[in-house]
Amino acid sequence: MIAVSKLKKIDWVLTGSVLFLVLFGLLELFAMAQNDPNMTFLLIKQLIALSLGIFLMAAVAFFDYRFFKTNSYAAMIFYVLSLMLLVLVLFIGSDIRGASAWIKIGSFSIEPVEFVKIALIILLAKYFSQRHVQIYRFSFIVVSGIYIGVPLALVLMQPDLGSAIVILGIWVFMMLISGISKKHLFILFLSGALLAGFAWINIFKEYQKDRIMTFLNPYSDPQGAGYNVIQSMIAIGDGGLFGRGLGSGSQVQFGFLPEAHTDFIFAATAEEFGLLGVVFIFSLLSVVLWRIIKIAISADNNFARLFCAGLVSWIFVQITINAGMNLGVMPVTGITFPFLSYGGSSLLSLFIALGLVQSIKLRSS
Repeated sequence: MIAVSKLKKIDWVLTGSVLFLVLFGLLELFAMAQNDPNMTFLLIKQLIALSLGIFLMAAVAFFDYRFFKTNSYAAMIFYVLSLMLLVLVLFIGSDIRGASAWIKIGSFSIEPVEFVKIALIILLAKYFSQRHVQIYRFSFIVVSGIYIGVPLALVLMQPDLGSAIVILGIWVFMMLISGISKKHLFILFLSGALLAGFAWINIFKEYQKDRIMTFLNPYSDPQGAGYNVIQSMIAIGDGGLFGRGLGSGSQVQFGFLPEAHTDFIFAATAEEFGLLGVVFIFSLLSVVLWRIIKIAISADNNFARLFCAGLVSWIFVQITINAGMNLGVMPVTGITFPFLSYGGSSLLSLFIALGLVQSIKLRSS
């Protein structure tokens, strides 16, 4: 009877919206598999990841999230373990598309940075909720900056610029929610500008610099760094209002659009489902974010609210970057579109995070 009563408290609107989003991605993979046999294996792997993700979301939902709220060691241990995986990937990681960000286990690959995002949100929610009265002290920002600085440096060493931006976005957004002062915010952005300049000179690879420069004018190198963006914009424009139909997108099905199943699945979806399909996807995403925010508002402690805020920032920043690079208004950083893109680690980490959100809802008054 207790389990049944808890099931009734699950946010089924949130769950259903997420599953519909994943379905869009699976449909695109299915359509691609009709012309590319390799996509069949990826489709099977994504279905396995989805099944495991649903199981983990349910299991985590019945786990009491307050374990992290009351146990500082648990949050720190999770954080340290995630850092160890980031260090490990630097030594044994598989190089895919210029970044050593994956650990291969047989036919499957794990991307540790996706789970680092959860660990960081938990740790920052714990830290900010315990010391919210100290938010106006600059030392408060410095300590939290160290927490994100370590994984940030490790991620940039892979190098994975997209994930680094998401990590920074999570940190800044959670500090804003906590009530950072305008003076400290200015210092933070100034420091960020200086850090970006240092990274440009000493850390970024040439191909990353080309991506950043080319987005200003992709036609300056149409067969090189600008190729992906140009093909993406062609695919989006080709979709029109109603789309060309599932499996009928010329850019997708004839292989003109690179990484159509991961980085550019937004463009692939726009070509085959059109503007109406894109509006529907963003409507579902809006529902997902709204339901998480609603759960945060009804939560009875700051840790829960800040965790939900961190997850909202994670999803929002990642959507903005991916959609922006597909539309040619942001540099290509090789980051997935939440729930749509192929990627087991991304899907699993998001479902685990959503499980914690459901756990918060189950235990809210």
